[in-house]
Amino acid sequence: MKRLLLATTIVAVTALTTVACGGTAEQTATPSTSAASGTDNATSDAPGPTGIPDGMGSGAADGVFPRTVGHFGGSTGIPAEPKKIVVIATGQLDAALTLGVVPTGVAYGDGAALVPDYISFSFPQYADRMDRFVDVGNRQEVDIEAIAAIEPDLILANEAGSEDIHSTLSTIAPTVLTEGTGVNWKQDFLLLADALGRTEQAQSFVDTFASDAAALGDSFASGGAPTVSFVRFTADRARVFGIPSFAGYIAWDAGLARPESQQFDKTSQDFSEEEIQLANADWVFVSSQDAEADSSAASYTTNPLWTGMSAATENHIVRVDDDPWYLNAGPTAATIVLDGLKNALQN
Repeated sequence: MKRLLLATTIVAVTALTTVACGGTAEQTATPSTSAASGTDNATSDAPGPTGIPDGMGSGAADGVFPRTVGHFGGSTGIPAEPKKIVVIATGQLDAALTLGVVPTGVAYGDGAALVPDYISFSFPQYADRMDRFVDVGNRQEVDIEAIAAIEPDLILANEAGSEDIHSTLSTIAPTVLTEGTGVNWKQDFLLLADALGRTEQAQSFVDTFASDAAALGDSFASGGAPTVSFVRFTADRARVFGIPSFAGYIAWDAGLARPESQQFDKTSQDFSEEEIQLANADWVFVSSQDAEADSSAASYTTNPLWTGMSAATENHIVRVDDDPWYLNAGPTAATIVLDGLKNALQN
């Protein structure tokens, strides 16, 4: 599968380096029920959870082991700080590296590299170690024997993709399941960090991120924040992304308005060429997984309805990298999205 790299908005995030947060599979799901639970896990109107759900995590201070971590697959004891770690989702690779932890075994998504370009770009300090990653197969069908051969201390996976093999993975090593999907990125990052003994470090990152996002919204005069639209093309589909999506949650954190057409209560929604106006906003952030002549991207973006959108005529359509914006929900991906919004809207 060919992917057009649209990385014009990527900036280095190593200054922030400290992402089952989503893996390399499109961030599609309805919002987590925990986001509306009324507990400390979420603010009253946030599109997704803001912290570890009640009853999960360990409550232990950073670096304290053994610890018992409650998670989306039950409760798991971790006797000592993990040294050999397997991550099943690319977003978890993002999250671990953001915390300064380099896994041993890594899975990949359909049609994706073991290490996506945005990961390589963001963590050059780990290049040699990433070259030595053990490939444990496709995240949808991992190589159990390859995982076992690593003799890991910890396995990290998403409930969304690994629930059926959780018991098998748990016979190999302590296994912690985060929820998965983009709108749950903060919760999943913090839960993953707890398993690694780095919750406070992750919370500091999330707090700084929220402050930076709010500063973007505050930079606009009252009522003057532009509307933003999020669009993704694959080989034969076109979608707009709603508020409870990865990019949508980041826009919400930044206080950015969404067009009425994208204020629906699900991750994304298909639109036809006749419905292209649904993609319009003051600014449109668009990625394409396939830009061949017969792809949906080529057809839609040459359609007069697209070229006639106000965002197009005002040169407010921004091409972005598919991986961090629409595929992999982790803290470094979130920073890339936020920086992309800043670069477009403040320049």
